[in-house]
Amino acid sequence: MKCIVGLGNPGKKYEQTRHNVGFMIIDELAERNNWKLKKKKFNGKYSLETINDEQVILLKPQTYMNLSGESLRPLMDFYDINSNDIMVIYDDLDLPTGKIRLRQKGGHGGHNGIRSIIDHLATKEFKRVRVGIGRPTTPIPVPDYVLGKFSKDEAEEAAASIKKAVDACESWLTNSFQEVMNEFNQ
Repeated sequence: MKCIVGLGNPGKKYEQTRHNVGFMIIDELAERNNWKLKKKKFNGKYSLETINDEQVILLKPQTYMNLSGESLRPLMDFYDINSNDIMVIYDDLDLPTGKIRLRQKGGHGGHNGIRSIIDHLATKEFKRVRVGIGRPTTPIPVPDYVLGKFSKDEAEEAAASIKKAVDACESWLTNSFQEVMNEFNQ
């Protein structure tokens, strides 16, 4: 069983913000495959699907970004999912808008959602899709920037990175993560 987790904040206020790019990717992945995140449990919304005889869970934690691990850990325990079968999708200030980067493991890099997951899983060994949102070009506090929406100029690049990240997620459902990284980390 595999689990794909998109990080974000629940509620209309946060829809379409840079910090919710993980939610956007889960929504696009679900829409593309005609899946519905109808299940509500473990402080999250999720869907349990079967692809090529393998089960996959799509999860959107509803705990707010900084507490994402509080949703993922109980779901993992209930479904007996190994951390090596987890892929977490999240925004990254250090990548330009429109770029994605896949990693096998790593630290939190200052991202509080990833910090929460590392703390609750007690490991850094889970797959990640980092989605670039760039850094602010004007003097604006980082929290205001990440909770802001993509500008018109960024919208096309953001849409391209969302599509690419969804393609990477779908590829991981049938290929090794190393193959997926080789294809999408260019």
